[in-house]
Amino acid sequence: MTSKFRGFTLAVLLTIASQTWAAEPESPRAPSAGKDKAASPASATAPTQAELEQKFAADLSGATLAGHFSVDGKNGNPSEDRYAISKVTKLHDEVWKFDVRIVYGQHDVTLPLPLEVKWAGDTPVITLTDLAVPGLGTYTARVLVYRGQYAGTWSAGDHGGQLWGRIEKAAAGDGDKKKADSKPDAASDSSKKAD
Repeated sequence: MTSKFRGFTLAVLLTIASQTWAAEPESPRAPSAGKDKAASPASATAPTQAELEQKFAADLSGATLAGHFSVDGKNGNPSEDRYAISKVTKLHDEVWKFDVRIVYGQHDVTLPLPLEVKWAGDTPVITLTDLAVPGLGTYTARVLVYRGQYAGTWSAGDHGGQLWGRIEKAAAGDGDKKKADSKPDAASDSSKKAD
C-alpha cells in the first residue's frame, strides 16, 4: 500500500467517523459546552430576582393578611388575625419597609416597620427577630408567603405559636371600607399581641 493510498483511506475514515459522531444525539447527562443555559425551557420561564421582588411588593401593597393564629399550649379554636399592609417597599439588600396597620384591643396604629425578607428560591420569608414595636411589645416571626397564602411562626416574650391565612387584595375604590371593616372585634384573643 502506498503512502498516498493510506493517507486517502485515513481521510475517508475520519470524514465518515466525524459525520457519524455529529449525527448522534447528545447525552442528556452531559450538557454541551456550546449551549447557553438561558436557552433551556426551565430557565427561560423562571423569573429573575428583580421580577420576584417586584411581584412580592405588588402582591402585598394594599393587601390584608387575613387568617388565624394559635398560641402554643392553649386548647381550643385558633383566633382570627388580620394585618392591613398599605405599602411594601424595598429599602436595600434584604431590608424592606412595611407600612402596616395593627389593630387589636385599644390599639390602632399604623407603623413603618423595617423587616428583612429572605428568599428560599422563589419564596419570600418575612423575618423579624426580637423587634421592638413601639407601644406594642417585642416580637420574633418567620412568615412564608406563596401563591396568595402565608404561614409561619411567631413569639412575643414567653409565649408564641403559629399563624396562617390568605392574602386579600381590596377591590379598586374599596380600600377605605376594607380598612374600617378590618378592625377585629374586642372578643378576639389578644394574647398573641400582648408582651
